[in-house]
Amino acid sequence: MKIAVIVKTGAKVSEVIDRANCIYAVSVKSPARQGKANAELIRLLADHFKVARSSVRIISGLKSKNKVINIS
Repeated sequence: MKIAVIVKTGAKVSEVIDRANCIYAVSVKSPARQGKANAELIRLLADHFKVARSSVRIISGLKSKNKVINIS
């Protein structure tokens, strides 16, 4: 399943918000440095969808706040 994600870094609370059809807004506490925000994003999405972390992969937008994620 492919989803679009808009990421907000440096938030006070980490959370996943379902906005519309396969579009999610995700707030992460981690800064957007050295892949920390992407790692937290993968952990949050894996917990939200109840899958293993290895099942969540960033397809595009590795250095952007707008990302496309594949969840298998």
